[in-house]
Amino acid sequence: MDIPLSTIAVVGLGTMGTGIAEVLARAGHEVIGIDSSEAAARRAAAALDASTARAVRRGRLTEEERSDVLARFRTFPGLRAAAEAELVIEVVPESYEIKQQVFRELDAIVSPTAILATGTNALSVTRLAAESLHPERVIGMHFFNPAPAMKLVEVVSSVLTAPPAVEAVTALARSLGKEPVAVGDRPGFVADGLLFGYLNQAASMYEANYASREDIDAAMKLGCGLPMGPLALLDLIGIDTARTVLEAMYTESRDRLHAPAPVLRQLSEAGLTGRKSGRGFYTYEAAGSPAVVPDALTPRDDASAVAGRTVRAVGVAGSGTMASGIAEVFAKAGYAVVLAARGQEKADTAKSRIAKSLERSVAKGRLTAEARDGALARITAAGSLDAFADVDLAVEAVAEDLAVKQQLFGTLDKVCKPGAVLATTTSSLPVVAIARATSRPQDVIGMHFFNPAPAMKLVEVVRTVLTADDVHATVREVCGTVRKHPVDCGDRAGFIVNALLFPYLNNAIKMVEEHYATLDDIDAAMKLGGGYPMGPFELLDVVGLDVSLAIEKVLHSEFRDPGLAPAPLLEHLVAAGCLGRKTGRGFREYARR
Repeated sequence: MDIPLSTIAVVGLGTMGTGIAEVLARAGHEVIGIDSSEAAARRAAAALDASTARAVRRGRLTEEERSDVLARFRTFPGLRAAAEAELVIEVVPESYEIKQQVFRELDAIVSPTAILATGTNALSVTRLAAESLHPERVIGMHFFNPAPAMKLVEVVSSVLTAPPAVEAVTALARSLGKEPVAVGDRPGFVADGLLFGYLNQAASMYEANYASREDIDAAMKLGCGLPMGPLALLDLIGIDTARTVLEAMYTESRDRLHAPAPVLRQLSEAGLTGRKSGRGFYTYEAAGSPAVVPDALTPRDDASAVAGRTVRAVGVAGSGTMASGIAEVFAKAGYAVVLAARGQEKADTAKSRIAKSLERSVAKGRLTAEARDGALARITAAGSLDAFADVDLAVEAVAEDLAVKQQLFGTLDKVCKPGAVLATTTSSLPVVAIARATSRPQDVIGMHFFNPAPAMKLVEVVRTVLTADDVHATVREVCGTVRKHPVDCGDRAGFIVNALLFPYLNNAIKMVEEHYATLDDIDAAMKLGGGYPMGPFELLDVVGLDVSLAIEKVLHSEFRDPGLAPAPLLEHLVAAGCLGRKTGRGFREYARR
């Protein structure tokens, strides 16, 4: 059944409604903008005027096309203006009472064949549809902010929605240049269902004073390639909106990961709702401004900070990809590096891997031949940890096994000179348990590089309760020298990145287990709706399902939260030997090399 959607009404001309109206008008639709606030209507018209003017300056629209777009957008104060619309999209505040009132009034105004779409990202479409005289025409059409730029539209069907309505809205989304993803009716749908749990955990992490807001945001941007940190994103979304979404999710799931962090309530009730109010987790230049300004929580340079120890020579223990990458980072920064492995042959192989990496950098114009030769000359391959006798900093990058690391640190304790800093690159094990394998736990610290170490800018600096202040200062200074961004965090499972990343990945697996959405739709939703560089299943297959399962188990063991229990599907795949790209099969199958 072909349902024409030439005239479309948008009810609610806030940021999202204005963005949707712009997308529709620029695609050739007659758009009826409705808002009871004259000021909101004026702002919407001004926003469309400004955005189309920018498009003309950038050569994306002609003046004539711009005039046509502006002529297609009309604003009105009341719902009666929607009488001629074939589709009405409401984006009023996230409240059942407000949205249900809109639908009840529209029933008496629009044609019986008109489609009523809700832009909710948290409320039940079925419950909203039940208030309509024609529930079969009610559907969810969830755009993402900013609507003109974001490609994802979640098309949400209830058990009452008629197939022609779904087909018409899906076709419309495609005609707008969007990627529609069909999802069922549950709070958060796909993208927000995964995103808001992650944002909530970040808020809880901040509230517990585990890490600063700046370090949490930097860790997720630099460690995961995300366009925004979670706390900055909460400010953009609106802390009150995030709290509403989480409340709806928790009501259905009863998963503690969805129970809104108390800090969200405190900020909301204080009116500190993020960018729109000028203050949330951060402070902004003005209400609605994206410019962050310093406040009482902004880190300041401390002239009386503890001085670090002198580091001229660095030892790297291990022969794998991570060890080679870390050794390369230090050598390129000018440090003398000893790369020690279990046997001279393995050490030589690791150095050869570094030589190939440096050669690729030269071929790509990122490194001069002279710099390549200098870096390689600074690396000494050794078949024993005895070669670490004169290093000032020893960094281990061996297997993620507590017993193996403890044994290695026991050896470092005997080999390394007094005052040498001993660092572990563990991503999930307790640093203090490794430190206790030595007679000098005050000299031990976590220095978690990310893979591939030469490319990734983040280093999580993990202090234990025993780590000396000058050891912490030393590692932060060294990070600056090797052009890495250090973030401080305490010694608990997952540190910052893995503690926030892996529950999100685990929840994506649970969605598939529950047959709520497909692998492809979930990956598409997170890339298109969240700006993620990879979808969760693409990332799981790259990381390795065995590695992911091990981290999930560590998180579940430490925090004892039922919501962190590894998804059974992940356990089954690992048991079957389907570990991701490295085995040719994980959540997807890959061609063997």
